[in-house]
Amino acid sequence: MTITPQGSPAGFPVPAQAPAKDTVPGPPVVSPLSDITERPGRCLPGGVAVLTALAAACGTAALLLGPAGTSPAVLGGAAAVLAAVTALTALGLARGRPGSVWLLTRHGAYRGTVRRTGLLWISPLLVRRRVDTSLRHWRSSPIEATDADGTPLQVTVLMVWRVRDTARAAFAVHDHVRYLRALVEAAVARCVSRLPADDFRGPGPTLRDTDRLTDDLTRMLVQDLKPAGIEVFSVQPVRIDYAPAVASTLRRAQLAALDDRHRRAALDAALTAVGETVRGLTERGLVDLDDYERKALVRDLTVAYCTAHVPEAGAQTA
Repeated sequence: MTITPQGSPAGFPVPAQAPAKDTVPGPPVVSPLSDITERPGRCLPGGVAVLTALAAACGTAALLLGPAGTSPAVLGGAAAVLAAVTALTALGLARGRPGSVWLLTRHGAYRGTVRRTGLLWISPLLVRRRVDTSLRHWRSSPIEATDADGTPLQVTVLMVWRVRDTARAAFAVHDHVRYLRALVEAAVARCVSRLPADDFRGPGPTLRDTDRLTDDLTRMLVQDLKPAGIEVFSVQPVRIDYAPAVASTLRRAQLAALDDRHRRAALDAALTAVGETVRGLTERGLVDLDDYERKALVRDLTVAYCTAHVPEAGAQTA
């Protein structure tokens, strides 16, 4: 269909414009490596391979030492075939060990993972690489971070982990150990920034609650490292220290806050004891005091009690 718009010369039809289509976003781009998962690799028991190699070697020797009369070409061809079988069988022998697996590739393509232990036979046409799957632990060096109050800290963590999916660990990331350490540093920076290291104003959630910090770090790294085929068991903070630039100042503030809490606790205990003493004397009728005398008695008892107990609390703090 053609449309001649108004004002256009006759005889010059203008093609009708197609209605505008709504722009629909396409599916998200997914890396082809995200679909790689571990699968069993092909292998044979090592005993069968050894028996095959011995049989081929014996056959080769029998052909070479056999009776004359057979065509040399036939003998040479048969001996060459048996020798090739012997070499192929011997080259494919491998040993599977607990805590490690064989990762198999061919021309860069993943061909499976062998988790069997003992003597095995794996095709020598495949490239074999050992991958450690045992339970491993890693103690980090001090990681620089900042708490919720902006105080610079140095945090040391202990991580327990292992490779769960060898295909993802080998192909989803370039180096799964370096990737793990980088994510640990990022997780520590994120979790530490949620709470203050110490709350000098009063009791409250702080980073000294290591159980809470351990749960947050472990939960975060379990999700972050799962696409790389790494299983995380625990991430525990070993040390949480102030950065050297502010360590001395904040330690003095921490000691001052502790001393203030001890003094407040001693004062509360003194007031409670004085109140109970005055109440007991009044209820038993031992004294008959007016307001002025009651205030004077309370003052004298408070001073006496604080003099006897506050210095002791200060000595314990020191």
